[in-house]
Amino acid sequence: MEATLVLSGDFGYVVLVMISSVFMLMWMGFKVGTARKKYEVPYPKMYSDHDDRFNCVQRAHQNTLENYPSYLLLQVLSGLFAPKLAALSGLIWCAGRIAYAQGYYTGDPAKRMRGAFAYIGLLTMLVCSIIFALNLLKITNL
Repeated sequence: MEATLVLSGDFGYVVLVMISSVFMLMWMGFKVGTARKKYEVPYPKMYSDHDDRFNCVQRAHQNTLENYPSYLLLQVLSGLFAPKLAALSGLIWCAGRIAYAQGYYTGDPAKRMRGAFAYIGLLTMLVCSIIFALNLLKITNL
């Protein structure tokens, strides 16, 4: 069975949010580079043996990178189903990751939970992606 996919012009919002997520990653990477100099952690060391404040900055970036492939997949799939909702959900995810990083940057790892609202965006994209798949399979027509 073949399906033809016609992208809504609103999918452009999804593309813009994905591009903004790249800038978010670049900002986090810059923060790691700055912290590397400040806390004197030479390459190729990933973590400091002497200062957990660097480790907090590094982990904020690394954890975001670990979650990024799932975000990208769900952003595209949910965007094919509901582009405006997906774009809004992607913005929520990005804002949550920024709040997560800023909380982590304090040096108190518990403050990273300030960004837990990112999961609202991610779970919304997950639900939209599942509905999109069910619609393709003609199991439902939402």
